[in-house]
Amino acid sequence: MASVFSFLKTYRIPAVFALFLMLIELAVELLQPYLMAEVIDEGILKGELSTILVWGGIMTGISLLSFIAGVTNSFYAAHVSQSFGYDIRRKLYEKIQRFSFSNLNQYPTASLITRLTNDVTQLQNTIFMGLRIMLRAPLLIIGAMIMAFVVNAKLALILILTIPLVFLFLVFALKKGRKQFGVVQKKLDEVNRVMRENLTAMRLIKAFLRHSHEANRFNQKSSQLMEKTSDALRFMEVIMPVLLFVMNISILGLIWFGRAEINQGGVKIGEVVAIINYALRITTSLSVLSFIISAFSRFRASADRVSEVLRERVDQQGSENWEIEHDFLNGKVEFRHVSFRYPETNVSVIEDLSFLIEPKQTVAVLGATGSGKTSLFQLIPRLYDADEGEVLIDDRNVTKYNMRQLRMQIGYVPQESLLFTGSVKENILWGKNDASMEEVIAAAKNAQIHETICKLPDLYETRIGQRGVNLSGGQKQRLSIARALIRRPKILLLDDSTSALDLQTERKLLEAVKSYDCTTLIVTQKISTALNADFVLLLDDGKLLAKGNHETLLASSSLYQRIYQSQLEEGRLKDKDVQGAQ
Repeated sequence: MASVFSFLKTYRIPAVFALFLMLIELAVELLQPYLMAEVIDEGILKGELSTILVWGGIMTGISLLSFIAGVTNSFYAAHVSQSFGYDIRRKLYEKIQRFSFSNLNQYPTASLITRLTNDVTQLQNTIFMGLRIMLRAPLLIIGAMIMAFVVNAKLALILILTIPLVFLFLVFALKKGRKQFGVVQKKLDEVNRVMRENLTAMRLIKAFLRHSHEANRFNQKSSQLMEKTSDALRFMEVIMPVLLFVMNISILGLIWFGRAEINQGGVKIGEVVAIINYALRITTSLSVLSFIISAFSRFRASADRVSEVLRERVDQQGSENWEIEHDFLNGKVEFRHVSFRYPETNVSVIEDLSFLIEPKQTVAVLGATGSGKTSLFQLIPRLYDADEGEVLIDDRNVTKYNMRQLRMQIGYVPQESLLFTGSVKENILWGKNDASMEEVIAAAKNAQIHETICKLPDLYETRIGQRGVNLSGGQKQRLSIARALIRRPKILLLDDSTSALDLQTERKLLEAVKSYDCTTLIVTQKISTALNADFVLLLDDGKLLAKGNHETLLASSSLYQRIYQSQLEEGRLKDKDVQGAQ
C-alpha cells in the first residue's frame, strides 16, 4: 500500500486543495440543518419574515459557494487521480520491461495485463472518490455528531449509542470484502488468460475444429468469475440494508423522545428537526460508506497486486561500471562447467557443460528436443543466469558486463519468429532504431528477404498484421534474421530460425552471414547446416555428448551417425518419389 500511495507525493498540492474544497462542501452541509433550526424557531414559529429572509439568504449564499467548491473539487480530483494512474501504469510497464525471464516466469502474461489495466483503473477510481466523496462520508458522520451535540446534547446521545455498532460492522465488512475481491481479481486473470490464448490461436482452433472445447473452457472460467463477483457484490449489498435498518431505528427513537421533550418544553421543534436532519445525513453517509467500502476493498486487492510487481526484485542487473568502448566484443564464447535449471524446478536442463568458441567461428548445435539447445542460447545474453559454472565472453564473466551494452552486441533470433504490427521497415528497424534505409536494405538482402519485400504492394512500407499473420513461416524467419543482422552483432544466435527455409535459401543466408564480423551459433536439425560449420556441438539431455566437425562426429558419434543416416534416407525417399512421378 505504501508503495502505491507514494505516487501521490508529486500531486500533494492539488490533492490538498481538492480536500480543502471538499471540506468547504462539508462545512456547508453541516451548517444547513443548524440554520434551518433557526429559521423554524426564530422565523416561522414567531412569524418574523425578516428573520426568514436573512437566514434564507445566508443558506442560499453558502449553497452557491458549496456548488462552486464541488465543481472545482471534481476538476482537481480528476487531475490527481488520472495523473496518479498514469504514473503507476508507466512505472509498472517500465518495471516489467526490466524483468528477467526468471521474473516473468512468476507472473503469467494475462495477470500482468490485468494489473496494468483493470487493477490500475481500480486504484485511480478510488483515488478520485477519495478526493471527491470518500473522506466526506466519514467526516460528515463525525461532523453531524458534533453538530447534533451543539443543537441538543440529550437527543444526540441516541446517535452516540448507534454509531459504534455501525462502525464495528463496517470494519468487519471491509476485511471480508478485501479477501473476496482479491479472489475476483485472480479469476479475472484466468479469464484474460483464456481469452488471450484463444484470440492468439484462433486460426489453429478453426483448423482443428476446437471452437466448442475453447467455448466450454471460456464459459467455465467466466462462470467462476461471475460466481465470485456475485458473492462479493452480494455481501456488499447486505451492508446497506443493515446500516439503514440500524439508523432508521435511531431516527424513530429521536422522533419518539423528541416529541416527549417538546411536550415537556425541554427542546424546541427546530432543534428536533435539525437533529433528525443530521441523523438523515448520517444515514445517507453510511449508505455511501457501504459503497466506499466496496470500492476500497477492490482498491486494497488491486494495490496488493500492483505493489507485488513494484516490489519484485529484478535480478540480472549486471555491472554498471562498464567503461570499455561500444565495440569491445571480439566474440569469444566459453562455457566452463555450466549447469542450469529453470526457476522453481529441480531438473537441470544443462549439466556440467564446457566448450570454447573462438571469435568469428560458426558453430552448429545439434540435439534432440529437450536436450538444452535453447537454454544454452539463453545463457549467453543473460536471459537467464547459470546456477553453476561460468559463461564467459572474451574471457570475462557475462555477469560483469553492463546488461544493455552486452545485449546490444548480440543478435538473437528465437525459435518463434515474433513480428510486431507495423511496416516491414519498422520491424527490421526494431533491431536498430537509428539505422539508415541503406542498412535496412542491406540487412534484408543478407537475410534473403529483399526480393520478397520488393514484390509487396508498398515495398518496405507494407503493413504487417499482428504477429505477422499475412506472412509465411519462412518470410517471418527471414525478417527476424534481418532484424538481428541490422545491428551488425558480434555474436549471432540463430535458434532453429532457418527451419522453414529451403536448403538453397539457407545456404545463401549462411554465406551472407559469414561476411559479418561475428561469431555465429546455429541451433539446427539439418546435417547440411552442420557441414558448413567450423564444428558441431552435439547435446543430449543437457550434456555435451560430442564436439567436432562433420567428419569427426560421423566417425566417432553413434547419435550423429543416426541423425545423418535418417536424413540421408529421407533424401533417398524423396528421390524415389520424384522418379516415380516421372
